[in-house]
Amino acid sequence: MDLRGFLDEEQEKINLSRTLSFGARDQNSSESNVQQFASPRPSSASSAKSIPLPAPMSPETPWTLSPVRMSPSQPLLYHCIASLHRHEGNIFSITLTKDFIFTGSESKRIHVWKQPDCTQMGYVRANSGQVRAILAHGRLLFTTHSDCKIRLWNVSITAENFRPKKIATLPQRNPFFLFTRKSNHQHRNIISCLAYNHEEKLLYTGSWDRTVKAWNVSENRCVDSFVAHDGHVNAIVVNEHDGCVFTCSSDGSVKIWRRVFGENSHILTMTLKFQLSPVNALALSLSPSTFLLYSGSSDGLINVWEKEKMSGRYNHGGFLQGHHFAILCLVAIGDIVFSGSEDATIRVWRREEGNCLHSCLSVIEGHHGPVRCLAASLESDNLVKCLLIYSASLDQTFKVWRVKIYPAHEKAYLDEPVKDRQREVVEFEMNPVLSPSWVEKKRQGDHFQ
Repeated sequence: MDLRGFLDEEQEKINLSRTLSFGARDQNSSESNVQQFASPRPSSASSAKSIPLPAPMSPETPWTLSPVRMSPSQPLLYHCIASLHRHEGNIFSITLTKDFIFTGSESKRIHVWKQPDCTQMGYVRANSGQVRAILAHGRLLFTTHSDCKIRLWNVSITAENFRPKKIATLPQRNPFFLFTRKSNHQHRNIISCLAYNHEEKLLYTGSWDRTVKAWNVSENRCVDSFVAHDGHVNAIVVNEHDGCVFTCSSDGSVKIWRRVFGENSHILTMTLKFQLSPVNALALSLSPSTFLLYSGSSDGLINVWEKEKMSGRYNHGGFLQGHHFAILCLVAIGDIVFSGSEDATIRVWRREEGNCLHSCLSVIEGHHGPVRCLAASLESDNLVKCLLIYSASLDQTFKVWRVKIYPAHEKAYLDEPVKDRQREVVEFEMNPVLSPSWVEKKRQGDHFQ
């Protein structure tokens, strides 16, 4: 199917199914919700623009479909297929399984949605809220809470019902103590990130107490604990192929750890530090030819680190510049990287084959506050790469985007038939509008997390 056929097909889908609503609403509300989505703009490495005066927050919004947007400079199409304003506080974490989406927020409920139509399936209720990090693998769901504990759930989901069952709480309570007291293996501050090595059945947790802990999921016990950084541990990822664990911190460093063969302890093998800015997010991109590590910093830069095949060392391969404020989240799928920022935008980057050069395909706008977390799934990867992007912002909205990326050689074909569409896109260009509540917190010096 050529591009013109795809555009017509996408627009027809939107016209036939304009809304997927939770509750009744009028047509005027529908149109206003559709018009609030901004179109993409070309990539820019310019300095930060002035923030416009914040607009008032809209009332609760049901699921809505926005018009198809096209990047003026790259062969990419996207539109928002779902948007929901939450009343349970900010969403801090998103994780995906093959068929379902899990979201963790300030409340005690972890909500479950069906991919891709986002039908709500139910929720998991815990005794403690502030679910900063969640991770799903198969039927296992790992969640972290404000009581500095980790909970393991068996989530059995069918089309008819949703039956979550708690397996364990880590660390487990010692049955010999009749009174509550903190275990020596328990984190002392917020657990900010999770990573799971399925091959070794090891769950890694990073915390604002500067430590990383490794948990044996089969035995439900902590097998190693070490001080990883001089500041908050903000993100952690693991490479299951070689067992390397990557951590980043507010101290401005990225560290690589390796488990000692035959033991549970971990040793530091390398420290990556390019600048002093706090590092908030990590993502790995693995392919037969390249192995890349991405790190997102508070200065708005995404640093790229490439692994040498022979030595195994990581060399700095450059940085991606375009966001105006801090990078808060990163997702990598193949040669595509998505970054969410404090500037309320999501950028789509594509890596060139065989090197570390990247180009910004599009800037996705629609949130009114910092984009706190991202998740992505690949729908199809034939001639056109089709992805679903899930984003949550500190404006208390959760959005789902469908992104279609054409091969680079389609660029010449795109220029001629869509001049009118590009002109229309430019007319809608606008800066992100931040939510008043978030702007006020920022003025008072509150941390965005």
